[in-house]
Amino acid sequence: MSGSMLRALPPDGRLLLLTRFTRLFAYGALSVVLVLYLTALGIGTRQIGVLLTLTLVGDTVVSLWLSTRADRIGRRRMLIVGATLMAAAGAAFAVTRNFLVLLVAGTIGVISPSGNEVGPFLPIEQAALAHVVPSDRRTGVFAWYTLTGAFATALGSLGAGVLSQAVHYRGVIILYAALGIVLALAFTRLSTAAEVPAPQASTFLGVGRSRAVVLRLAALFALDSFAGGFVVQSFAAYWFFLRFGVDPATLGAIFFGANLLAGFSALVASRLAARFGLIRTMVFTHLPSNVLLILVPLMPTLPLAVAVLFARFSISQMDVPTRQSYLMSVVSPEERSAAGGITGVARTIGAGLAPIFAGLLFSQPSLINVPFFIAGTLKIVYDLLLYRGFGRSAPNPA
Repeated sequence: MSGSMLRALPPDGRLLLLTRFTRLFAYGALSVVLVLYLTALGIGTRQIGVLLTLTLVGDTVVSLWLSTRADRIGRRRMLIVGATLMAAAGAAFAVTRNFLVLLVAGTIGVISPSGNEVGPFLPIEQAALAHVVPSDRRTGVFAWYTLTGAFATALGSLGAGVLSQAVHYRGVIILYAALGIVLALAFTRLSTAAEVPAPQASTFLGVGRSRAVVLRLAALFALDSFAGGFVVQSFAAYWFFLRFGVDPATLGAIFFGANLLAGFSALVASRLAARFGLIRTMVFTHLPSNVLLILVPLMPTLPLAVAVLFARFSISQMDVPTRQSYLMSVVSPEERSAAGGITGVARTIGAGLAPIFAGLLFSQPSLINVPFFIAGTLKIVYDLLLYRGFGRSAPNPA
């Protein structure tokens, strides 16, 4: 997708890129300092693992409820509700160190320990974008959408490292809450052009004829996210801290670079998809990135570990815009928010189950490398199953 095509986006498309940037900046900033902040409050790594798991599991309920109703009740309304929950959760984390209160706030609110999307935003925004852009530009638009998020996450990671040095970790948590408020205000500007003109009748989970393919994809995406949950950015940053003694400012710089590389890889993905198809692009760029993930903890020095991490991030996100475009192409317009919500919830459930195990592994100094091995191996299994199930199926548009 060229720059001129990006400028040709309708106002709603540009607004959704802006809200994506705002949200992922907040997520990126939070992910770098969250585990460090919680440990500074005196919370142990096992408790943190439980907290992160319940936080992500709670997000599944919020996301499922909001996204499967968005096409009927209104996409803008559901997005505003999600932003409000994000702001409320950030405020709660900033003002208390009570573990039970943090559990409730994390479970009910929207908190991203991974730097990745959580809550109802992604599926609803995807559905709205697919609604306001032509189908032949969809993968390109999603590539820019992915790049916007990756660049924002990178800037958030860098900003968190700098801000935490100036005002300590709590300042980053307060910023997260404030950006939730900004996000809610921005969503009020979304027009009716992003809504479904004639909302469908109520169906189970908001999908009807597309249910079978959506559930199959959801199961696979859950496996991929379960694997990724072992190395969410918060724990990856903590691993660099434990293994090499990296300070927060340097961690911010490392993940700034990593997320920036991931974002630019999305633009390459749209070109590859146009030539080879969506599923092949997803699988054959994801496989080598998972091998690199396994290699990260095997590196003996910080520069080598960072180099392998950067190589991994430079191709790890090529499957994101292609996955989003494929999903939107195999469901009808009035099922898009729900389909995105179901697969998104499946991903969140998968990711939410893993940190509790990762927390146990990180509590044992001799096992801090194991999460990388588990994550890489399971992700390779996911790639093979995805190609076996959908590699030769139609449609496979780009």
